[in-house]
Amino acid sequence: MIRLYQRTLSPDHGPLSKVLRAPVCRFHPTCSEYGHAVLGKHGLLKGSLLTGWRIMRCNPWTKAGFDPVP
Repeated sequence: MIRLYQRTLSPDHGPLSKVLRAPVCRFHPTCSEYGHAVLGKHGLLKGSLLTGWRIMRCNPWTKAGFDPVP
């Protein structure tokens, strides 16, 4: 499901990336890359919680930058 999002709707990976040309995600890796990696590493339950927490942190009041998969 994450890969489908990346190929279709993601402003960093999908067709919009060719129009926007600049990275949109505040973090590296992007939230979808992070979600894919954390689900593979920690499984569905913990991976979903970590991905949800990451998405909630994506706002103007959070410091952007490198946020590795735990």
